[in-house]
Amino acid sequence: MSKQYVQIKRKKYAAGLLWQPLVSGFTPRTYAYKLARGIDRRLNLYIAYNNMIGLGARVNGLRSGMPSVANEIIEALPGYSSMLCAFKIDGKFVLVAVRNGVILQDLLFEDETKAREKYAELAEIPDWNALFAPASWGMPRAVERNLSDLLFGNTHGSLRLINRFGSNLVSVLLLALFVFLFLFVFRDSINEMFAPKPQVAKIDPELQAEYKRQIEEKNKELDAMYNMRPEPEPLVMPFESLPDAMERADVCYRAIGFLMQQVTGWNQSSAECGETHAFATFKRSFGTLDDFYAIAEQIMPGVFVQEISENEILVRAKLPERVLGYSRDSRDPDTLVRELTSRFQAVNLDANMTVVVDVISNQSQSQEIYVAEISAESKLVPEQFMQIFDGFGGVYMTKVTWNVARRTWNYEVIIYAK
Repeated sequence: MSKQYVQIKRKKYAAGLLWQPLVSGFTPRTYAYKLARGIDRRLNLYIAYNNMIGLGARVNGLRSGMPSVANEIIEALPGYSSMLCAFKIDGKFVLVAVRNGVILQDLLFEDETKAREKYAELAEIPDWNALFAPASWGMPRAVERNLSDLLFGNTHGSLRLINRFGSNLVSVLLLALFVFLFLFVFRDSINEMFAPKPQVAKIDPELQAEYKRQIEEKNKELDAMYNMRPEPEPLVMPFESLPDAMERADVCYRAIGFLMQQVTGWNQSSAECGETHAFATFKRSFGTLDDFYAIAEQIMPGVFVQEISENEILVRAKLPERVLGYSRDSRDPDTLVRELTSRFQAVNLDANMTVVVDVISNQSQSQEIYVAEISAESKLVPEQFMQIFDGFGGVYMTKVTWNVARRTWNYEVIIYAK
């Protein structure tokens, strides 16, 4: 049985709920009941939040009264209406995507690879106000945050049973079980309550003082035990795990070339190399879907094919794993931008450059890092374009896109400055 919750500061939070907007004219409980009957009758718990309904099941370890981690994250980050968040907690990975205040995804992964792939897929959607992810993932523009530092136990709603009769019956049974266990466990203590008690005056004063001393020592041990806090993990910087810039360029060039092959009856539209996958789109001219699958299976083995519509197809290929290492430029941001501008002027190429500040933090410390962001359109292939950055450290090409109509490459590159 999968456990669909995480424990933060000794409190359990529901994760991986199914969210749907609340339809006008329904009460939250009534609409939750209607959804559960139409989707899965095992969904017997619901939570109402911001005109949305989240559904969960007791078979997944969820219980009535348990708050939702997605709700708590939104309340803890009120400044962002659209955000993509991934947090590692309790050996699991919580992924929450919010768009204009609406929860699009509320997922819980035990497999880090699957969590990272899903995050990379959602990160392709433009215009996120904020991106949060583990630093070890190396996601561009993403900041690492500790989920336990965001939540303070201020619960904003909690799960309830959809069936009101079931809720009352469970409460009665739990109360009866509690009374029975209480009487059974403490039967000797209850009997002693009604037995004659020795007078305080008859207790040996020295023995009483020894009892008091032992209790005080035990209390000090307990205080010391619960005041102990684990040492925070060291800050993990994104520039500590970067691929070689030229190797990355070669991998992207080969991946796009692998996908942008001639398929009879289908025209190439565009291709892109992202963090972990390369993508290409084809639009139909006179071919059929069967034609595409038959040819693609021969010339592009192993790719994932998605039918966007009957006239447009997306193909995706996973990039090979690369050796990662430390790389950071020794220049300050102003010097870095000036020398980069000179490099682009030397090859007569326009580029947009900005410097942003990313904050990397853990439970006890934080550090600002300066990142130069460069975007440019060029006829140069990836390896030729990346030669512009020879002599610079901390270089990472986050994305490159091939525009078929313009026959040009669009590059997005970041450099971690001093």
